[in-house]
Amino acid sequence: MARMHASKRGKSGSTRPLSKIPPSWVRLTAEEIEPLVVKYAKEGLPPSMIGVVLRDQHGVPLIKPITGKT
Repeated sequence: MARMHASKRGKSGSTRPLSKIPPSWVRLTAEEIEPLVVKYAKEGLPPSMIGVVLRDQHGVPLIKPITGKT
């Protein structure tokens, strides 16, 4: 819903926590995740789908805190 006295929409929604360390419950290491990313990229999956597959099938919430790469 738009604001009453402004011409723009409001700022709402959830944000991810700003944590630089990976969660303690993630079992995979960076050395195990990187070959999976390369394998899925060679299969032709876009980066967003690689993240979905890693999240749903391997239990990896975010790759960046674990690998330290962007």
